[in-house]
Amino acid sequence: MSNIIGITMGDPCGVGPEITVRAVAEMSDADRAATRIYGNLPTLEAARSALGVELDLLPLVVDLPIEGAPLPWGQLSPVAGDAAFRFIEKAVRDSEAGDIGCIVTAPINKEALNLAGHHYDGHTGMLRSLTGSAAAYMLLASERLKVIHVSTHVSLQEAIRRATTERVLATIRAGNAHLKRIGYDSPRIAIAGINPHCGENGLFGTEDDDQIAPAVAAARAEGIDAHGPISADTVFHRAYSGAFDLVVAQYHDQGHIPIKLVAFDTAVNVSVDLPIDRTSVDHGTAFDIAGKGIANHGNMNSAIAYARRLLAGRGQQG
Repeated sequence: MSNIIGITMGDPCGVGPEITVRAVAEMSDADRAATRIYGNLPTLEAARSALGVELDLLPLVVDLPIEGAPLPWGQLSPVAGDAAFRFIEKAVRDSEAGDIGCIVTAPINKEALNLAGHHYDGHTGMLRSLTGSAAAYMLLASERLKVIHVSTHVSLQEAIRRATTERVLATIRAGNAHLKRIGYDSPRIAIAGINPHCGENGLFGTEDDDQIAPAVAAARAEGIDAHGPISADTVFHRAYSGAFDLVVAQYHDQGHIPIKLVAFDTAVNVSVDLPIDRTSVDHGTAFDIAGKGIANHGNMNSAIAYARRLLAGRGQQG
């Protein structure tokens, strides 16, 4: 398998081109030789000019055309939404063919994507569709806190409905396999409760007792070091303090809020259980500062580093 990382530059009107160019410009020669950028060359050249950096982009870029490129910075555009989709689609196909080993995605704009006729809730749903996967899980990783989600971009009411024993168990398994891949011998996994204080023995709901606790018991029966359900108002602090290696969050905000509190600029979004590898920045297109050369590329650096860690751990999953 390839050790090449393919960076998709994201929405052409956002900060993705800038953070991509900045990160690649700072790479060592060896790392740059193992990197491709999936995007649009005129847009990337405009980003390079905005940054004032010197980088020969031509040998690095898988150039896909955009009518009228470079498009105006910071503007919502269905043309840009379609281009962002095409960058990802090409990277996925190259990854499936073994030409690249991991995809790193710069931010897309969901509204632009949908205006272009690509109706997905974000990268994870798109990648699941493009690869024909039955499931994919969003894992947010920082140095001291890692969270995997049972559900993400759905209403809270729908998230509660999706927190079935089978789905929670599948999420635990996916998180356990992923952490083993990146070097944890026996990951300590905490499962957050869905109700306040895990329902207080049915006083605040029975989902924790009826749906989540059986999943934890089944995971432990499989040899997974799973604990819970644990009240969500304490479990993330305990994990951050070192008691657990991973927390299974039951829904989007339950997992995102603690991660963004403690690692807003460094957390990496990882798609787990896909047939291809993908990491991403954990921020948006920042249209308000696009094209100004001031976007922070630290999150992109973290996503690239995690991608290289995944490549190094290939074959360790299980």
